[in-house]
Amino acid sequence: MSSTATLAVVAPGALATIQDLGRPGWRHLGVPRAGALDPGLLRIANVLAGNPQGAPVIEFFVSGPTLKAIDAPLTLGLAGDFAATLQRADGQRLQLSPWRSVTLQPGDTLQAGATRATRVGCIAVAGLAVPLVLGSAATYTRAGLGGHQGRALATGDVLTAAAQPLHSGTALAQRVLRWPPAAPHAAPHAASLAASSAAFSAAATAASQATSTVPIRVVPGPQADHFDAAVLDGFFAAAYAVSADADRMGVRLLGPALAHRADKGSEIVSDATVPGSIQVPGNGQPIVLLADGQTAGGYPKIGTVISADLPRLATAAVGASIRFQAVSVAQAEAIARAHEASLQQLLATVQALVLDGDIDLNAIYDSNLVSGMIDALDRP
Repeated sequence: MSSTATLAVVAPGALATIQDLGRPGWRHLGVPRAGALDPGLLRIANVLAGNPQGAPVIEFFVSGPTLKAIDAPLTLGLAGDFAATLQRADGQRLQLSPWRSVTLQPGDTLQAGATRATRVGCIAVAGLAVPLVLGSAATYTRAGLGGHQGRALATGDVLTAAAQPLHSGTALAQRVLRWPPAAPHAAPHAASLAASSAAFSAAATAASQATSTVPIRVVPGPQADHFDAAVLDGFFAAAYAVSADADRMGVRLLGPALAHRADKGSEIVSDATVPGSIQVPGNGQPIVLLADGQTAGGYPKIGTVISADLPRLATAAVGASIRFQAVSVAQAEAIARAHEASLQQLLATVQALVLDGDIDLNAIYDSNLVSGMIDALDRP
């Protein structure tokens, strides 16, 4: 068998790009970190595919790509609130729930469906090989950096991956996330659901919608003094909607206009920005910078979304209602540590996928099948 496998892009979907955890350390030269809008989603997809957690994946918006295995088996990890259709080379069609891996045999095609409660999905490819630029495979389209040749995926593109060994001479082992997340990289769901059941997808979607009202936490500043106390209070009391003006660079929010103090004005001498910076231009409608956001800007920043909550905002669907809550730097650091611990717990629930008709060994091992045992040699 060949040592490599190729995956053809039959249709790219919407703004599908290769992303990893980004390229830190270059902002002083004007190069954004880029990378996945939701690092937790990327890590889940990679674990499902059997990759290192930070390996590059395909990230897409709203409408997923259609991918075809060409010459060798390939394992894909599907992470996000979307279903998929597997078209086997022999014509068989299978509907797949999310949060699982799937093996494509040569000639098989996978079509990722539209996202539901969020606007971003991830597909990991086991052994995906992408050249590094400035230490990262992350695509930054505005500068033409990373894969795929520094642009979004297009029809006819071919990706290369390490060929996967066969198990038992027939198929590759599959994995599933045992507890579907309530939202991207959230704490484990409260109930166990069979990976093959229709309830799996429905419960994940309902849980994601239920968590959409959880506030996005923000550290005020660094230019919070450009707004008086009443405006700051209003910002943390009001609801904002995610507008259609949203991409990997940032998301514009719609809601009550935030008036700048007359003595401070609506502009500053350009200074550093980071993902999560909340800029307020002259029209008072806040803009939250994301992974591809510029490295400096001249609008006052009323606050900075904390790293644990930024993926939730970055992947929120157009029209989603957003509320903000002020926290301190110390609180943000504690939340980040708890968030990472929660994600590790979630990743630990990835296990072998049990298909209909298979024996669920995990269920057997977790159950007390025999009770009341005694020792025959234990005489009174």
